[in-house]
Amino acid sequence: MDTPIVTVLKIKEFRNFILGRFTFIMGLRMMGTLVAWWMYELTGDAFYIGMIGLAEAIPAVSLSLYAGYVVDKTEKRKLLLRGVFLFGICAFILLGASTHWFQQAFGTKLIIISIYCVIFCTGIIRSFSGPAFGAMIASLVPRNLLITAAQLSSTSWLIASITGHAIAGFLIAWLHINGTFVVIVSLIFTGLLLLSKLKPKPAGISSELKTLEAVSEGLKYVFKTKELLAALSLDLFAVLFGGAVAMVPVYAKDILQVGPIGFGWLNAASDIGSIIMVVGLTVSPMKRKQGLKLLFSVAGFGVCIIIFGISKLYWLSFVALLASGVLDGVSMVVRGNILQLKTPDALRGRVMSVNSMFINSSNEIGQFESGVASKLMGVIPSVVFGGCMTIAVVVATWFKAPSLKKLEY
Repeated sequence: MDTPIVTVLKIKEFRNFILGRFTFIMGLRMMGTLVAWWMYELTGDAFYIGMIGLAEAIPAVSLSLYAGYVVDKTEKRKLLLRGVFLFGICAFILLGASTHWFQQAFGTKLIIISIYCVIFCTGIIRSFSGPAFGAMIASLVPRNLLITAAQLSSTSWLIASITGHAIAGFLIAWLHINGTFVVIVSLIFTGLLLLSKLKPKPAGISSELKTLEAVSEGLKYVFKTKELLAALSLDLFAVLFGGAVAMVPVYAKDILQVGPIGFGWLNAASDIGSIIMVVGLTVSPMKRKQGLKLLFSVAGFGVCIIIFGISKLYWLSFVALLASGVLDGVSMVVRGNILQLKTPDALRGRVMSVNSMFINSSNEIGQFESGVASKLMGVIPSVVFGGCMTIAVVVATWFKAPSLKKLEY
């Protein structure tokens, strides 16, 4: 008899979805790694790395609730393909800006402006494509296989993220910035080709529903579902204050002095840890006390960020980020399972958009917070401060949201 994992992977449409998303995310995460390195090379200032996060977060947060409504009332396959195509166009524009001709003709200042403008556009696109990816999973598999499918989706996302982060460092060293963008554009459009094999997915809500009422339904549902709200809020603030990864280019270049290859591995470290945990929990799921384990894992994440902040040894910094990823994997699995199990089909796009607003955009806002804090305090104190604040958030959640301690599913 087949295991649930084998059963899910036998579904052809789910396989196409996973492969297409894997290739697309690998290119996208590679682009994020490359842009952070490129910006630091252009400016030599960590603050400008933080501004990249703000440039993407502003449109992503502003549009997220409306985007969820659009996802629910639109045929999801078409929306998804349109978003991936536009990401490819944005990568192609950055490819042009990275050429020697562009730099000679327009100078460094216009390159920096171009990067921020393109990243702002990717924030707009992501506000729609992110919830569309999340809402698509439930339409690809039977409900009894939904947890397995969600965890396989998370696993493939993490492997793609690891691959993108790590390979970006090697490619920067071998192909330089321009050559790396050629690889990124190729990956995104390959992902588009694979995703185009999906069947159309019908809208989840009637177009007769008033826009404002429909938009607010997802937010109301999240605030009404206390366990979901507590898990999202905890992750939001943990990622917001614990965004040490935003400072990895600075650590790699100036503090640890390891160059682009070491930078790529440091970027990948937390994702390697996460994939170890997510694969482990996919094969052997947590049976009890998931909420309590979530709280302890986020507190441990904060401790790892503090260790990374004060470390001057490459191996210790790598291990600290690796351990932070292991602990973050627990949070990712618990939150993802609650999200998939407690969300009605008709609300999936809107609830996923709230999740995107809480979690995904907090990465970019956290990147901005790290950039500003590094400007005010210095790089090392800002990272240590972020880890301490993450622990403080867990302590506050422990007392303010006691239901999360008792959460089981």
